[in-house]
Amino acid sequence: MKIYFFNSSTWLGKHGLYLEDLYVSPSERGSDAGKALLKHLAGIAVANDCGRFEWNVLDWNKPAIDFYESLGAKPKSEWLGYQLTGEHLTALAAS
Repeated sequence: MKIYFFNSSTWLGKHGLYLEDLYVSPSERGSDAGKALLKHLAGIAVANDCGRFEWNVLDWNKPAIDFYESLGAKPKSEWLGYQLTGEHLTALAAS
């Protein structure tokens, strides 16, 4: 299963493809199913002239990190993700 959407990059002056979620059932892991899903998305990105194809992975998910890096993907080294949730989100909206 894959959930993705197009985004935009002011740095590249192009849109990109963002993978929100990728799930391969445990019984199919190691069968190249994940690679097939990513290959399909890479094709969509190329066909739509995207400047990049990106996603996030949890820092403790070593099997996923190893898999992504085996495809040539590199971790972003300069950007940190941030989010607002719960009371902090509500407080900012109300301020």
